[in-house]
Amino acid sequence: MLSGVFAATAAGPLERLANTSLANMPTVPGTLGYTFANAFPTLIFTNPVCLASPPGETNRLFILEKSGRIVVITNLAAPARSVFLDMTARVTTTLVVGDERGLLGLAFHPGYATNGYFYVFYTGTTNTVGGGNGLHDILARYQVSAGNSNQANASSHTPLLLQYDQADNHNGGDLHFGPDGYLYVSLGDEGDANDSRNNSQIITNDFFSAMLRLDVDKRPGSLTPNPHPAVTTNYTVPADNPFVGATSFNGLPVVSTKVRTEFWAVGLRNPWRYCFDPETGLLYCGDVGQDAWEEISLIKRGGNYGWAFREGFANGPKVASAPAGFRHDPPLAVYAHTNGNVAITGGRVYRGQRIAQLYGAYVYADYGAGRFWALRHTGTNVTQNQVLFNDPNGGVAAFGVDPNNGDLLYCDVQNATDAVIKRIVYNSTFTGTPIPTNLSATGVFTNLTTLTPHEGIAAYDLNTPFWSDNAIKSRWFSVPNTNSAITFNASGNWSFPTGTIWIKHFELEITNGVPASRRRLETRLLVSNANGGYGVTYRWTTPPTNAVLVAEDGLDEAFTNYSIGGEMLGTQVWRYPSRVECLQCHTLAAGFALGFNTPQLNRDFTYGKATTNQIQALSLAGYFNNNLNNPYLLSALAQATNDAASREYRVRSYFTANCVQCHQPGGTSQAQWDARITTFSQFAGVINGTPLDNFGNTNNRVITPGSLSTSILFERVANLGPGHMPPLSTSVVNTQAVGLLAAWITNDLAGYQSFADWQVAHFGSTNAPNATSTADPDGDRARNYLEYLTHTDPTNAADGWGVAVALNGENVQVIVPQIANRAFEVQSTTNLFNTNSWVALNLPANAPFFPISNRTATVEEPVASGTARYYRVRVFEP
Repeated sequence: MLSGVFAATAAGPLERLANTSLANMPTVPGTLGYTFANAFPTLIFTNPVCLASPPGETNRLFILEKSGRIVVITNLAAPARSVFLDMTARVTTTLVVGDERGLLGLAFHPGYATNGYFYVFYTGTTNTVGGGNGLHDILARYQVSAGNSNQANASSHTPLLLQYDQADNHNGGDLHFGPDGYLYVSLGDEGDANDSRNNSQIITNDFFSAMLRLDVDKRPGSLTPNPHPAVTTNYTVPADNPFVGATSFNGLPVVSTKVRTEFWAVGLRNPWRYCFDPETGLLYCGDVGQDAWEEISLIKRGGNYGWAFREGFANGPKVASAPAGFRHDPPLAVYAHTNGNVAITGGRVYRGQRIAQLYGAYVYADYGAGRFWALRHTGTNVTQNQVLFNDPNGGVAAFGVDPNNGDLLYCDVQNATDAVIKRIVYNSTFTGTPIPTNLSATGVFTNLTTLTPHEGIAAYDLNTPFWSDNAIKSRWFSVPNTNSAITFNASGNWSFPTGTIWIKHFELEITNGVPASRRRLETRLLVSNANGGYGVTYRWTTPPTNAVLVAEDGLDEAFTNYSIGGEMLGTQVWRYPSRVECLQCHTLAAGFALGFNTPQLNRDFTYGKATTNQIQALSLAGYFNNNLNNPYLLSALAQATNDAASREYRVRSYFTANCVQCHQPGGTSQAQWDARITTFSQFAGVINGTPLDNFGNTNNRVITPGSLSTSILFERVANLGPGHMPPLSTSVVNTQAVGLLAAWITNDLAGYQSFADWQVAHFGSTNAPNATSTADPDGDRARNYLEYLTHTDPTNAADGWGVAVALNGENVQVIVPQIANRAFEVQSTTNLFNTNSWVALNLPANAPFFPISNRTATVEEPVASGTARYYRVRVFEP
């Protein structure tokens, strides 16, 4: 709750000054260009067309050679090559580089570490009853050998699809498991030209010109495929695939029992290579064009990408036969067959640590010209499509990722038998203003010993700091130009002028509980610009005379911790974040400057000898370009140690401080729960929320009331390892947060009822006439949702919750029996008949607060004698 006294004057304890010392920190840092290097100079390959690694592994890379071999590199630092699986006897192809047949796709099952399953796509000669005799596109499963992790079990071949194919080309053949755990498979239009076999705009024939989505685990609820010669019993169809039950397509009727329900998207010509962005889950596809255009599409559920009625943004060869009901999804970007461009090789979204400039960009290339691009977009509009470099060899067949560091790799097929794997790296050409290499040169501090900031750099503090492995943190910020101002928002993100800089300093007690043992670790700077911004960190020297800029890919350092008695407690690894990690946390969805917002800054702070509310101080100092209205009604996060606040509100405050950068609409996480404090808990997808991955247990939820073992979010906070949350820059468990979460789950949530549960308990269903949120079945003038919030019986008019009004001299007191874990807001009006005239009382006692237990609260305001005044109270949940 607010406890500061707001001044009514035009100035406060914080004086805003201009800053000139930070001029050395570029608003947009200088950049390096790009080139390539041989990733494994001692190794050569034959027609490599795919690079993959098992989930979670960091030191093995698998390369598909089109002739039928899967090669494994078992030590990326000192690469050693061996053959993982030889399928040459099954695969139909030649050594000709341009032959589109062969072993084309590889994907490891998400549970590969335990089940050893991997999947391949290849062309081979076989016979399917009713399908055809000859070349087939084959999807099959293999398993690793029981006794050798670098050797596949060649006899474990299990076919899933065997599609007869009448042409050599346009086979697609890329495989990836999506974030939903289903296997996606790309197939071209069967070959030749102009969609000569009429596959591109039909969903009731064969498995061509489409992206498939298959359930290789045959989960409960999935469906049996419709009959077809290519189909086996070794997979099922996810029930939510878009063409399940379809009775029309392109406005024309179809027979639902003949629909290829495996289709996820259609209208693709030759989707040679595609990828999922590991952070957003977006599916990018490079679809090889015919005579004029190459295209990149964002593949979505049920999408139709136009071929052969469309090619890129232009008319395709069969546009004249498009039915009136034809609708298509345009590509995200296209490029023409000019300057040697002939065929797109779909790439990857860069999520590595060593090239911050590329972070989040989709990198792709042209097979013939060897030209590489980096593409960014807003979902529908391309914001950047930059040429990175040219590889004069061309022959860019596929992209992959170095599992050790996230570098982008690609296959250069050269002359087939002398192919190499290359790595995208920086070149030596620097453009723009460099970042200072020492903290002393940044202009933050006038004195590095005392950490005294320059004029125009102000200190601040947070209600609920982000967990940083027991570090002690200090914070400052600067809006250097006094003509620039922050746009204040009471409940959402604030907007900052370009050039705003935040500084955060970290120290760690080497001996727990002994302040004198504190060691300076790092000072981070976050700089805003028109594209969001960037972050850098400076590591302090020993002794702490200065701090030095940390390399772009970050740094780990180990410290030995001691008890007060001198006993060695263990080793703590401190992570100095990479510049990419800065961007992974400081997301635009979360406002970029984490913690610099209303619920975090709404607290007291001491400026010199005066202590007052931070937000009011910022407003009085002129940092905002808009008025600060109703300051006492602003929300504030609760610290985990605030025993007066409800556990649920403290947990939600922890989520907002530690998880909101990813977990919110528009955030980078694919998990569908919302960490924002402004979203009511029962609608946040947390309590009984369905997890993105249930880890093989259908009882698992994001949070399961009363159960720690099936609460995935608790498990990820409580345990270190690959799934630990927060995921970055932490190697120490936040035991305080773990205890708070455990108490909330096991104690407070044991008898949890959502409003839907409450409706069923009282009325038998959620859609009964008396069950709606606005119904008042007992006629006590309290609607159902209010009865739910106040724990009263909606069928008993005698069981009600009410407030009282009393006079205290010339003041009116509104007396509220506040319920545990419920906040209230007293509102008043002078006109009972104007529903828009109600206004919340801007008084300290009316500040939103969720108590740990029931209590009586009183809000008191002066009212002029003879004035009619009416009051009501809004009740709300966390």
